[in-house]
Amino acid sequence: MKILTLSIFFIANLIGASEKVYAQKETFELVTYAIPKGWKKEVKPKTSTNYIITNQQRKTYCQINIMLSTDSKGGIKEDFESEWEGLIVDAYKVTDTAKMTEPRSDNGWTVKAGMAQFRFNNQNVLAMLTTMSGYGKAVSIVTVTNSQDYLQAIESFMESVEMKVPRVGSKATRETNINGSSKVETPKKAVQPGTSNGFAFTTTNFDDGWVATVQEDWVLVKKGTTRILIHYPNKNADAYNSVLMDGLKNAWNVLVAPRYSSASNMEFKPITSWESIEFAEADLVEKPTGKTVHVVLFKKNSMSGRANYLEFITPDKRSFENEFGAYHQNSIGWEKMANMGGYNKFAVAASDLHGKWTNEFSGNTQYVSAVTGLDAGTTSHASVENFFLGPGNEYKWDLAVASGVVGNLKFQNANSSGKFSVVSNWQVNFSNIEGKPRTFNARFSCIKGLRILWLDDMAFGKVE
Repeated sequence: MKILTLSIFFIANLIGASEKVYAQKETFELVTYAIPKGWKKEVKPKTSTNYIITNQQRKTYCQINIMLSTDSKGGIKEDFESEWEGLIVDAYKVTDTAKMTEPRSDNGWTVKAGMAQFRFNNQNVLAMLTTMSGYGKAVSIVTVTNSQDYLQAIESFMESVEMKVPRVGSKATRETNINGSSKVETPKKAVQPGTSNGFAFTTTNFDDGWVATVQEDWVLVKKGTTRILIHYPNKNADAYNSVLMDGLKNAWNVLVAPRYSSASNMEFKPITSWESIEFAEADLVEKPTGKTVHVVLFKKNSMSGRANYLEFITPDKRSFENEFGAYHQNSIGWEKMANMGGYNKFAVAASDLHGKWTNEFSGNTQYVSAVTGLDAGTTSHASVENFFLGPGNEYKWDLAVASGVVGNLKFQNANSSGKFSVVSNWQVNFSNIEGKPRTFNARFSCIKGLRILWLDDMAFGKVE
């Protein structure tokens, strides 16, 4: 994969085109690149390969650090945020908010970049981060400079970067954990207990010790004596209620209460916020086993509306708090619990993909004059993307888009066909998407009786 120039970095002062003089191509782990001549190289085997150039007279410098890959945190959003915090904020004490590009994917890698300024030795310094996420790995390039004189060299370097595809075993299935790292597992057609519904993978073994298994009404995530039920969407439990407390009690009655008896120490403690927290807990007796357990029902509501109710089951309250922390009345600090919803993640086999998968999107923006308060027009965007995947790993793909000012919409469409292949059960490659091969990061998430196919974090539903 070739990393193209990121336009947000090079917008103001590249006057004219200078000659680009490269050294020979070099490779550091998964990154192949060409560094402009005259830069000093410094190798730190356990962390990075660095290149620096300075101008003593003008007191300017630029440094490019190619970092050793790390295990992915689950996707480009998580990887970029983690790398930005560690490589930029912590390293250079950056306090400015990052200006970022939108993610872009190619050949199984997804790229996101950002930049921000900070002060050092009474000078403005620009820190730039480019993160590539794919194949269970995250790779970052850090650039720091105090002068616009080096922007052309940075641009030339980024144009030269190419990402290698890591080697994978041909006779084994790689099961990726929620943090993105992978381990080799023997292929499994179905693992009991679980509900396959005809899909090849019903269990994911995560490297941090959690094991997720598909069940009829939830995904069961288990480690040691701790169990977490990721409840599927339920129209009775998820029904909107303007009173947060009433909605939480209703969800408890629908999802939790029927499976337990003899409740004690019950508390309902929701937190009202722009992304409200629903939290209820009690000591309950399990009907099937007669054992007393501590149960917490939790949901962190989000603007995206994707949050599921999570049911945490531990031997006692102390066990729960040792793993996830004690209840607190602040609306922030619930990430560890909320992130458990991401364990609804299962590998993809070629046989799972046969059929039509579709994604539909629509939205509009209405403008109002700041001077008169009158309507200033509306823009609209709608798209439909389809994959038709059939026997012999043949596929057809089409995309239709309508966008623009309402009343004068522009229509565009594209289509192609070819062969698809599953890469290590976590990527799907298509031989021709808009004129070139393309590899998507792929996974399934489950809802009751169905699965959602995610391609580069875009959701596709199957049309029967």
